[in-house]
Amino acid sequence: IRCRSNDWKGTRFVHTLNGTAVSVARAIIAILENFQQADGSVVVPEVLRPWVGKDRIERGKAES
Repeated sequence: IRCRSNDWKGTRFVHTLNGTAVSVARAIIAILENFQQADGSVVVPEVLRPWVGKDRIERGKAES
């Protein structure tokens, strides 16, 4: 999301706290739907890798 103001030239990105402008759950679901692999792992999108700290999330084992 970008905004304009009379206080500065051009547009700036809006920063939000606690997912105010984006449904975090829906964003995670979209990533899982689009990046899940046949083996159950999820490839982390390149732009998110600096924050996740890895390039792939492996499928975990179910606890009984």
